[in-house]
Amino acid sequence: MSNHFFYLDPAPRATGEGSLTGTKIAVQSNISVRDWPTTAGSVALENYTALEDATVVERIRSQGGVIVGSSRMSELGFGLRDDGGEAVLREGQADALILTDFLGESRTTAAEAGVFGFKPTYGVVSRFGLIGLIPSMESYGLASSSPRTIAALMDSIAGPDKRDFSMSDRSKLDFLSKEGEAPRIVKAGIPAEAMAILTDDEKLIFRKGTERLAAYGIDVSEVSLPEFELFPVVHGVVGSVEASSSAGKYDGVRYGHRAQGAKNWNDMYLKSRGEAFGTLVKSYLFQGAYFQFENYEIFEKAGRIRARLVKGLNDLLDRVDALILPTKRMSFEARRAETVADVYRAFTLTLPANVAGLPALQLPGFLMNGTGDLGMQLIGPAFGDAGLLGLANLIPQQKGTN
Repeated sequence: MSNHFFYLDPAPRATGEGSLTGTKIAVQSNISVRDWPTTAGSVALENYTALEDATVVERIRSQGGVIVGSSRMSELGFGLRDDGGEAVLREGQADALILTDFLGESRTTAAEAGVFGFKPTYGVVSRFGLIGLIPSMESYGLASSSPRTIAALMDSIAGPDKRDFSMSDRSKLDFLSKEGEAPRIVKAGIPAEAMAILTDDEKLIFRKGTERLAAYGIDVSEVSLPEFELFPVVHGVVGSVEASSSAGKYDGVRYGHRAQGAKNWNDMYLKSRGEAFGTLVKSYLFQGAYFQFENYEIFEKAGRIRARLVKGLNDLLDRVDALILPTKRMSFEARRAETVADVYRAFTLTLPANVAGLPALQLPGFLMNGTGDLGMQLIGPAFGDAGLLGLANLIPQQKGTN
């Protein structure tokens, strides 16, 4: 069991009773649990122990939830290499998993495990106590075989927190009452520009899956999302700059890896950072440093394009209730990504929700390809989290194959 966990709590406990009583929850090792080793999968944080609980941990325990341990993860949560979350879910070692979602990692993990996944609107859940990487695009993601468990978790962890200044005034949403249920008829759009990048086999599987949605009262039609191809470009520029800045604090002085044999403090700093990060993360940080210090006008342009993309996505969601996309590709495996370009190819279909800070729901079982589940992803309007998640209760988990 411990192969997929970075740390297992020898005496799991709750601090209260409520909607999560008896629910076993695993978290990634970049989510602070007091006195637990919290390295975020990186040598840069080796031997670091959390000094206090993250807000989500406090709130889960107060509602009777039990944090059983922290799962293994990719370095700093970027991508899914060496991540243990899928196995934790597939083997039933926890009722739910909470992990970070920078590009779509939580939804992809849920699709791989054949379970439901949910990414909330940016600013709905406090990130206090999270060792993050891309502040303006990161979010917690939740995965479980039970949409009711995800709803109970969201109802517990969402809401204002004075310790996180990025929180929205609209952060307290109702996930458990009937008001939070999805309507019986949902109008959903398939972005034609996204479909254009799929292979013929992927298009066939996706078409069959969307046809099955009609049985649940979902009206599916094709829509246009111009400049779809710019979402990964914008994420790559803005995300890498934010990551480079965020990782600047890992200097080997206060905590984490410290290189030996340095001649002075500056030499120690440079050597420590050189040794602390793996090749993939180091490449991403170098990319961000380039745009930050050598070509800042590209970063500024990416910011302007991002605003345009977000407006276009929000305008489209004024006309339909949700957008439908596959969660993952057949041709690009996130767990095998060796370069930054590989990572972005694997998450092309999920990262638009991160760029725009929108909620996204992963539905299992609709897009089976014989070897696994590609997952069906629905992206909803900002703060439409409860209605989007309520849709999962209207659609039984699929078991068939396409």
